[in-house]
Amino acid sequence: MTDTYTPPQDPLVVLHHDHQVLLVDKPAGLLSVPGKGPHLADCLIARVQSVFPDALLVHRLDRDTSGVMIFGLTPHAQRHLGLQFENRQTRKTYVARVHGQVAEAKGTVDLPLCVDWPNRPRQMVDHENGRAAVTDWRRLKRGSDETRMRLMPKTGRSHQLRVHMLAIGHPILGDPFYATGTALDHPRLMLHSESLAFRHPDGGLPVKVSAKPPF
Repeated sequence: MTDTYTPPQDPLVVLHHDHQVLLVDKPAGLLSVPGKGPHLADCLIARVQSVFPDALLVHRLDRDTSGVMIFGLTPHAQRHLGLQFENRQTRKTYVARVHGQVAEAKGTVDLPLCVDWPNRPRQMVDHENGRAAVTDWRRLKRGSDETRMRLMPKTGRSHQLRVHMLAIGHPILGDPFYATGTALDHPRLMLHSESLAFRHPDGGLPVKVSAKPPF
């Protein structure tokens, strides 16, 4: 997929800020980190660091995904949070609008994923070479030809939620890589990082930060 990069110019939305961590609401269409080349320099971490110069990257969201993203404000916080992500100790929830009517009330997708090399950055299900990927999901509301879902990934593979929804026959609306036909005919990818629960790097107390979906 080739397109021009015209990121939104929304002001920075700070959800939580203290001496160790910063959580912001990333707009859809903005890279988390710079891409290759000066035309892809505008990104969330650059915008964050212009206000919070000590901010350090912990994880990423896809360019087309909006919602909660956390940064460490000290090297200790970055390490502490990074280990929580690595050891699957954080809890993430997403809201998505998917194509078609999902029949079941809830379920789990357990399908290993790997990069689809000829079509990078697309990912694909691969039972031989893929890495384990698990997503719990719950149906929230059905419309005439779409369903609102809450997605709870247990792993953090690239494009995991997007490929897992496609695999059960319900691609996320507006997905430029995996949706086709009328499912693609939306102004953005209908996927939002709704909440992140983690242990605070200073003392280990549980913290949960949320951002309301814009759709």
